[in-house]
Amino acid sequence: MENPVRVRFLDRTTPPHIATLILLAAISALAMNMFLPSLPGMTDYFVTDYATMQLSVALYLAGNAVLQLVIGPVSDRMGRRPVILFGGAVFILASVACIYAPSVEIFLALRVVQAIVITGLVLSRAVVRDMVPQDQAASMIGYVTMGMAVAPMLAPALGGALDDLFGWKATFWVLAGLGVLVQILVWFDLGETAVTRPASLSAQIREYPELLMSRRFWGYCLSAAFTSGAFFAYLGGAPYVGTEVFGMSPATLGYWFGAPAIGYMVGNFITGRYSVRFGINAMIVTGAFLSAGGLLTSLAIFLAGYGNELVFFGFMIFVGLGNGLVLPNATSGMLSVRPHLAGSASGLGGAIMIGGGAALSVLAGVLLAAGEGATPLLWLMGLTAACSLVTALYTVRRDRVVTTA
Repeated sequence: MENPVRVRFLDRTTPPHIATLILLAAISALAMNMFLPSLPGMTDYFVTDYATMQLSVALYLAGNAVLQLVIGPVSDRMGRRPVILFGGAVFILASVACIYAPSVEIFLALRVVQAIVITGLVLSRAVVRDMVPQDQAASMIGYVTMGMAVAPMLAPALGGALDDLFGWKATFWVLAGLGVLVQILVWFDLGETAVTRPASLSAQIREYPELLMSRRFWGYCLSAAFTSGAFFAYLGGAPYVGTEVFGMSPATLGYWFGAPAIGYMVGNFITGRYSVRFGINAMIVTGAFLSAGGLLTSLAIFLAGYGNELVFFGFMIFVGLGNGLVLPNATSGMLSVRPHLAGSASGLGGAIMIGGGAALSVLAGVLLAAGEGATPLLWLMGLTAACSLVTALYTVRRDRVVTTA
């Protein structure tokens, strides 16, 4: 770094250690997908159908999207630390409440409340941008979001094993316990990094048009949204494909389900090592190409009649690899378009990204209900990833125009 930021672990008078930021990102990923292998069993427990139970993913993502519209501006005004601590406390309470939900309707409502854990992910990225400039931010965000690679890799397997041994409720007990541990770490380690602003919340939100009128912001935002959209469609549809198409048990599905996380971790590592050297635009285009290429290859194999669980889950590694390359770099780009609105940019960009993901998650469930195997999901994911590649190429072109103007 040109101006190294002084960090002391467990000293809340300094910016947080990177380990704290990694855990904040990781618990968001855990809450999203740790319980997914339990969805078929939870469908029976709540005496409902799979499409209704699958809304626990879509509504959670929708809650993420709405909350991010507020989280960013509030943190720009009040600071990152108090907002993260508040979100962590609400998440812990909601996780425990999910265990005692008497009906599927109440459970789904509590999942929306539980979505406030996204505060940690959104603001961990804003904290990084507070500390370092654009290319270094992309590198550091890559390392931070490796927590979102390891967590999805381990979470479904852990959730499936917990379900087999103790039932689905054990997953939410574990989430609540992990929430408490992260909350304690944040209290002692996370020093404030934002320069708080005197503007009111409404004034902060009125600054959104400054971001929305920027083509570069939209380019980075949509590149991230389409790339992650393919993964969110996977979250909505893969449990059905694993159990209904390939006949997997929750534990077996949990092991296979983490395949994208392998690629995501590799992509994050590459981002951390090479974003400063090659620049964020090259990383974004490469990631979008790999994600789209892997999905369209998998679709071609299924259409040729050679598809199986190894092909389906194996090629999902490319989805994770693409996300690992695109998301940290596109996020850094979004936050750098208007650096004084870093928190707002993180929130608004995340809301657009996850709101689209929620819609794709629901659409995946609807398409798979027709009982045509895995191909409808692969079509949806492949087309979404192809859109990411198109927007990534546009963003690079637009960035060149701006920097040469």
